[in-house]
Amino acid sequence: MKVGILDTGVDDQHQDLAANFDAADSVSCAYGKPDTRAGAWRDVDSHGTHVAGTIAAAKNGKGVVGVAPGVKIASVRLAEPTSTLFYAENTVCGLVWAGDHGFKVTNNSYYTDPWQFNCPDNADQAAIIEGVRRAQEYAEGKGSLQVAAAGNSNYDLANKTTDTESPNDSTPTTRRITNACLDIPTELPGVVTVSAMGSGNVKASYSNFGNGVIDVAAPGGDGSNGVYSTLPGGKYGTKSGTSMASPHVVGVAALLASANPGITPAQLRDKLAVQANDVACPSDSRCTGTTAKNAFFGEGQVDALKAVGATVPPGTYFENTADVAVGDNTTVESPLTVTGVSGNAPAALKVGVNIVHTYIGDLKVDLVAPDGTVYTLHNHTGGSADDIHQTYTVDASARVANGTWKLRVNDNAAGDTGRIDSWNLTF
Repeated sequence: MKVGILDTGVDDQHQDLAANFDAADSVSCAYGKPDTRAGAWRDVDSHGTHVAGTIAAAKNGKGVVGVAPGVKIASVRLAEPTSTLFYAENTVCGLVWAGDHGFKVTNNSYYTDPWQFNCPDNADQAAIIEGVRRAQEYAEGKGSLQVAAAGNSNYDLANKTTDTESPNDSTPTTRRITNACLDIPTELPGVVTVSAMGSGNVKASYSNFGNGVIDVAAPGGDGSNGVYSTLPGGKYGTKSGTSMASPHVVGVAALLASANPGITPAQLRDKLAVQANDVACPSDSRCTGTTAKNAFFGEGQVDALKAVGATVPPGTYFENTADVAVGDNTTVESPLTVTGVSGNAPAALKVGVNIVHTYIGDLKVDLVAPDGTVYTLHNHTGGSADDIHQTYTVDASARVANGTWKLRVNDNAAGDTGRIDSWNLTF
């Protein structure tokens, strides 16, 4: 099964992407015409490569693992070099390519430039709406589901009044708009519109929203808590945005399609809604609707585990996602209470560690058992490298499983700080 990434391009030579990359079905659609020359699909920025890793980074013991690490990905570069703009002719070319080349799902983390909203009472913008609508309809008719980012302006898409950001290829002006004006492609019929969530069950501060517009939500990062994924040149890094939320949904859609051969785009849209976990509105008057479906989260947050019909074995997996700041020359701890596990911990206790820090050579990281026994996981190695995203195996078979375990992080130098982003135990 193939997933199309319509974006700034993809670094197909990245060690986490190469195994799953389909060069034969990749292309550049910049300037509105397919360019199939080798490498034409490569990233002219870093955005598309980051999206690709979230969807399908290989499970190879390196870097990151995508939501659907077994699917094939193809790059359709829409962005033009230097400007990295996504003009309508590029979008049309990309969607038609997606339909003709059998992409089951596409990710669309952009809006069609230069108008943030295209209004049907303007002849040029009406032509953009119609052209991209026809291309999306064509792709869907060929069996392709389009998933798109809702946008990053903290804007109510169900109650449009003004556009202050268009056109973005010259001097933007402020204009009055109505709900007839559309953010393309995310507001087109048949497209799955994705909002972003920050840490916890909250809307990311920047994410667009709208009752009846947002279909589902997914993690997009916010503030210092970005989404960690692949970057060109074999690198890794964090980004935030609905652009980062959309590929999480695409990964889940790919899992659903893999588990349901022959599924149609309409059926896949329905399944995405059904498997999503309801997220209630916070105390925010802008979030209208119900717990089951509302302006901030639509049908809810997508769930990869539910998508493939699996469940977490009860009592075996425990996680703490609360951030703990790691300052210079300090020692901090993050607690994790384990209950319902009989006897001792296993000889192969899995300890998943996610620490964001700008110089990991400063750090000593220990797992502390409930009885105080210390297991060293990381001891001042890695030099000036950023971040620890790793799963360690510890023989804790001599320790009782139940109780409060702690992840202890010691920073013994000045100049670099960070945080415990999350950590987990699997018994």
